[in-house]
Amino acid sequence: MSFITRGFSGRNRDRDPRLPPGQTLVEDWPVLSAGVTPKIEPSEWTFEIKDETGTEHKWDWDAMQALGLDDITTDIHCVTHWSKLAMSWRGVSLDKVFENVESEYDFVMAHSYGGYTTNVPLEDLLDGKAWIAFEADGEPLEPEHGGPVRLLVPHLYFWKSAKWLRGMTMMPTDDPGFWEQSGYHIHGDPWQEERYW
Repeated sequence: MSFITRGFSGRNRDRDPRLPPGQTLVEDWPVLSAGVTPKIEPSEWTFEIKDETGTEHKWDWDAMQALGLDDITTDIHCVTHWSKLAMSWRGVSLDKVFENVESEYDFVMAHSYGGYTTNVPLEDLLDGKAWIAFEADGEPLEPEHGGPVRLLVPHLYFWKSAKWLRGMTMMPTDDPGFWEQSGYHIHGDPWQEERYW
C-alpha cells in the first residue's frame, strides 16, 4: 500500500528546467506597475551614478549608446509567478557603465523617473549580469514596460529590473528600496524563491 499520492511523487518530468520553482510560463509580457507610467522622451532622458564622494557620472541618450550596445537573449521571472523565456533585449552592459566609476561601496540604489527605487548589490550588476536596456523583442521599450530605458537584471526577480531608470547611488549597506520596504525580499533570487522577507 502506498501513502504517496501522485502530486507528491517528485519533480514533474515535463516541467521546463529553465523555470524556477513556483513559476508559470507565459507567452505574452504582463504589465505590472505601481503608480502612474512616466512618459520620458529619449531626448530628455539622462542617467547618472553618484558615488560616495558626491561625484556624479552622467550620460545622455547618445553618450550611453556610444558605450556600445549588446544583444542579449535571456529569461525573465516575475515575483508574481510568471516567467517569459528566451526574450531578446538590446542594451549597454553595466560593466561598460562602471568602467570609470570608482567606489569602495558594494551596493547601489537604482532610481526611476516617478520615484521608484530598488536596491541591488554591485556584484549582481557586473561581470555580464546586468544591462541598461533600450529595446525588447526587437522594438524600443514602450513606456508601460519601462521605456525608454529600464534596468535589466535577469537573474533576479523582475522587480529588481527597475523601469524608467534614471540613475544609481552607491551605498555602503544594502538598504531596502520601494518594494523591499513593503516586505519583498532584500535580494530576490528566483531559484531560491526569495520573494518576501
